[in-house]
Amino acid sequence: VQLQASGGGLVQSGGSLELACAASGTILEIRVMGWYRQAPGKQRELVADVTSGGTTNYADSVKGRFTISRDNAKNTVHLQMNNLKPEDTGVYYCLATIRADYWGQGTLVTVSS
Repeated sequence: VQLQASGGGLVQSGGSLELACAASGTILEIRVMGWYRQAPGKQRELVADVTSGGTTNYADSVKGRFTISRDNAKNTVHLQMNNLKPEDTGVYYCLATIRADYWGQGTLVTVSS
């Protein structure tokens, strides 16, 4: 299983970005797809995830600003990020949980003040 993430970049505070991640390979069912991020000098943390049934979970810091969605047929997950803040800066990693956890390569999001 491979995950390919895209959509990072540089944006000003208050701006928007959308991240996308596509899983490929021999996949029966992806139980959970999600996004984590790691800021410089900090541990990786959950941003948001979504189950195959559509149940979503968000970090308190992004509630009301970020929206996660997935397409089970295409094995893709998207993260719409609005009203971005400098503290959202970090490397964003896509995660797919099947029988094990699979991680994407990471995409850098930089929010300038």
